[in-house]
Amino acid sequence: MYCSYYNLKCKPFQLNTDPEFFFQSSMHKSAIAYMRYGLMQGEGFVVITGFPGLGKTMLVRELVKNLNDDDIVIGVMVSSQVGATDTLRVISGTFGLPFVDLDKATLIVNIEQFIKSISESGKRILLIVDEAQNLPKQSLEELRMLSNFERNGKIVFQTFLVGQKELRHTIFARDMDQFKQRIVSAFQLKPLNVLQTKEYILFRLDKAGWDHNPEFNDDIFQKIHDFTNGVPRKINTLCDRILFYGYSSELDAIDIESVNKVIFELEEEMIEDVESFKKVVSDLGGQIGGDNGAGDEEDIYPILSHDQEDSALVSRISRIEQKLEKLHASHRKEKKLLRKTIMIQLGMDDED
Repeated sequence: MYCSYYNLKCKPFQLNTDPEFFFQSSMHKSAIAYMRYGLMQGEGFVVITGFPGLGKTMLVRELVKNLNDDDIVIGVMVSSQVGATDTLRVISGTFGLPFVDLDKATLIVNIEQFIKSISESGKRILLIVDEAQNLPKQSLEELRMLSNFERNGKIVFQTFLVGQKELRHTIFARDMDQFKQRIVSAFQLKPLNVLQTKEYILFRLDKAGWDHNPEFNDDIFQKIHDFTNGVPRKINTLCDRILFYGYSSELDAIDIESVNKVIFELEEEMIEDVESFKKVVSDLGGQIGGDNGAGDEEDIYPILSHDQEDSALVSRISRIEQKLEKLHASHRKEKKLLRKTIMIQLGMDDED
């Protein structure tokens, strides 16, 4: 609705990963440089990590789009929480190999034959794993074993791991020394600063055909950065709501008052979300713990959405929780406890 009102060609702050809207901040340029360096090495693992919403998937698409290397066979795999054998199946499917109803030994043989055929053609393989934080250690070990394949003394199979901060916790664990020794390049994405936040917003507006209608007052960018902590996905969500508010209020300029009103609405919605999660916990039995399902009040926490795991947003969630009976907890435990409760109520094992 606001697109036609403001004569925009499309929504400037859509959440889908459109390469045309890829904003190359200095941070993203550095990440691409690390990826290209790793690619030049032609072996081992390149690791890119960061909080949700920082543009990791866009980085992958940008790299693949601009690679244009006839000597590299590229496969992009989106990881899910599967075991080592299923990881081999996903890899097989990524490169067009058979995988249905095959055991692990056959999967490995097929993948090795594929790697051999590629190497004999004078090419090499690049596997890019998005959402790699979902890979268990056993799956990472399978990737490490595949990286051993050589031809004429050169590694043929290389892997880029792109994922959230949990990936670093996994690969830098004490029992992952062999894997760590194969890492040739690693980079951690960080949020945008205030100036980059402003540049990001104006960049996306320009891409959508913005003709300075509505005008964005200069004092709003600091406020937008403070609320979103410089996370592009959250900037998109907030700015989309700001434009809708501008349309509904028939504004030709977005000022600090408008931004504050939208932020207030979003915070009210967040409070309602926490309240609804509390109700779910209550409806599922209240408290968890002990043989009879009872436990201390501090063991019950409202589940939070996945995007709320970044540390910058934790402080805001904590302030909201203080208003709601001062419930505090780590986000992982919140999700784990609620999941366990649901599984118990449904009579399912937590690993199903």
